[in-house]
Amino acid sequence: MNLDIVREKIAGYLHKNVTIRVYGLRNKNFEYYGEVSGVYPYVFTVLVNGVEKSFNYSDVIIGDVVVKLA
Repeated sequence: MNLDIVREKIAGYLHKNVTIRVYGLRNKNFEYYGEVSGVYPYVFTVLVNGVEKSFNYSDVIIGDVVVKLA
């Protein structure tokens, strides 16, 4: 998977509802539901309950963050 491919895919989700799964350290996993609010060169932002959270495209590539349409 390539950074440009991931960036284009996330850009297609702009202003759409998504489910974000974050696989963290020590089995701490989080799941967020929100709207992709911004797409930038190295990160994208998701509006979750009025709070904007940012994620790296590189984390999507290595599998630490999974983005799916809700």
